[in-house]
Amino acid sequence: MSMQMSFAAMRALLQSRLKPSRYEHSLGVAETAAKLARRFGVDEEQARVAGLLHDCAREYPKEQMLAEAVRRGIPFGAIEQSMPLLLHAYIGARRISELYEVDDEAIAQAIWRHTVGGPGMTRLDKIIWFADMIEPNREYPEVEELRRLAREATLDAMVLEGLSQSIAFVIYKHHLIHPDTVLARNELLLQQAAQAKESGQR
Repeated sequence: MSMQMSFAAMRALLQSRLKPSRYEHSLGVAETAAKLARRFGVDEEQARVAGLLHDCAREYPKEQMLAEAVRRGIPFGAIEQSMPLLLHAYIGARRISELYEVDDEAIAQAIWRHTVGGPGMTRLDKIIWFADMIEPNREYPEVEELRRLAREATLDAMVLEGLSQSIAFVIYKHHLIHPDTVLARNELLLQQAAQAKESGQR
C-alpha cells in the first residue's frame, strides 16, 4: 500500500471538503471497517483508509456527478445516468489518488464497489460495503440485526443478509436495482448452496 499522506492529514482534508454529517458518517465507517477487519483477518489500515475515504466524492453535488465521471473516462450505463449519485463510488475510487495520495488498488476497488457491490468481491470490498450499512450514525429498523450479524455471523452470511435487505428496500422504494447488486447476492447464494452440498456429501 502506498500512502504519502498520514491518516490524520487525510482526515483533516476530508473534513474541509465534506458537510459535517457526511464527514461524521465517514469516521463511523472507518472505525467500523477497522473493527470488522480485525475480526476477519483483513489489513486494518487498508480498511480504515477505505472507510474514511469511501464517500470522498460526495463533495460534488449530484448534478455534477455525470460530468465528473465523463471527465475521468469512467464508464457508466443507463442506471447510473438515471441515478447519478451512484457515480460517487466510481469517482471516489479515482479521487483517492488525485487528492489523498493513496495508490492502492485494493482500497480503490473497495471504494468503487461500496454502493452496489458486485461479483467477486474481496473481503475488504465486503467489509467496506457492510460497514457503510451499520456504522454508528445509521438509524433504520433493521440496523441492529445487521450489527448483531457483524458480531456473530460469517462475513459472507452477514453480507448476504445485507444485500437481501438492500434489494428489498430498493424494491419498496420502486427504484432501479443495479445488476451488480443482484450478481453479488446470487454469487453468495450459489457459494452457500455449493458448501451445503459439499457438507452433505461428507
